[in-house]
Amino acid sequence: MKPPSTPTPPLLDLLGACWTLDAPVTGVAWDGDVAGFALGDGSLAMARAEWEGGPRLGPREGGGMELVPGTAQRPPVGRQRVHDGACLSIAADPAGGFLSGGDDGVLAHTAADGELRSMGSYPGRWVDLVAVSTAGWRAWAVGRHVYLSGPGSAELLAPGSVTALAFNPAGTQLAIAHYHGITLWQGLGTEPRVLKTQGCPRSVAWSPDGAYVICGLQENALHGWRLSDGGDIEMGGYPGQPRSLAFSADGRFLASSGAPRVICWPFDPPDAGGQPSECGMPSSRMPVCMVACHPSQTLIAAGYHNGAVLLCQPGHDDILFAKGSSGASVTALAWSADGARLAVGTEGGEAGVMPLPAGMFRFPNPSNNSSNNSSNARTAP
Repeated sequence: MKPPSTPTPPLLDLLGACWTLDAPVTGVAWDGDVAGFALGDGSLAMARAEWEGGPRLGPREGGGMELVPGTAQRPPVGRQRVHDGACLSIAADPAGGFLSGGDDGVLAHTAADGELRSMGSYPGRWVDLVAVSTAGWRAWAVGRHVYLSGPGSAELLAPGSVTALAFNPAGTQLAIAHYHGITLWQGLGTEPRVLKTQGCPRSVAWSPDGAYVICGLQENALHGWRLSDGGDIEMGGYPGQPRSLAFSADGRFLASSGAPRVICWPFDPPDAGGQPSECGMPSSRMPVCMVACHPSQTLIAAGYHNGAVLLCQPGHDDILFAKGSSGASVTALAWSADGARLAVGTEGGEAGVMPLPAGMFRFPNPSNNSSNNSSNARTAP
């Protein structure tokens, strides 16, 4: 959907709710229809995108959908102190509720009713990262140490400080990013596999089929591996660090931040020489800093350094504004598991949630034109 000649309010203003909190948002995760926002003051804020009497989209006579204005104000956001310091990471726990890590050295679990319990304590250290899997595993990083619990337990020592964690789609393997590469934990009783690169990974993502692992490097580039044979894939040309990565639900595109627009690399398959496409609104002064792909549609939510969030598709110029600019960088962006809701957080303490039912989107399918070239080194436009 292209921007209309008469500006339309962003979807967050029309359909959702936004709270301005007195601490930066450091992460967000969904537990069902509840969004959990990790905050820099050590607290966790929980909110729902829908409430009784709130605005909604309803069927329009003659077809389509229309806005039904709300009759009740948004409820206050629920909030409680979880860490004695900053909350550094958050994930939805496989058993319900939220896992969070803090600079107080505590791995905490917060239930939907607010019940709080410690899952681990590491005095004098930071629980930098947490990750969860579809197979029931939990993982968290404390410096170079990575701990796992769930169907079993394990502990690994990475070659350097851990910078990112991500489970594969099956939930059975864990990619651990650190200086000069990725260590793959491949399950209990198996030796980890090390994938090497010359750079310093800062983010990591798996393709939906589990065939590829891609990391965003501090050196303004991407590096990836085809796991079947260890083949390398290099993707460069970024003006900034691609700190946020996300694969489309069908695995045909990898979306990335680090440029004035969203950079989308073809993975259908990632034939050599396939050049990337761009989407979103260009902003050389306030580039893209966060990306999140819809769990079932070929749709990307892009967050900018000025606080704006828009929806776009690989290879298309059509956009839809989800949130207006506020001057504070987007620091958290996540779709709910069913794709019906989007949550956004900013460095300025904005925490927003909005329902986005599938019926409101009518996007064409992206073209295949950029996926049939042949080289391993590719450059962003």
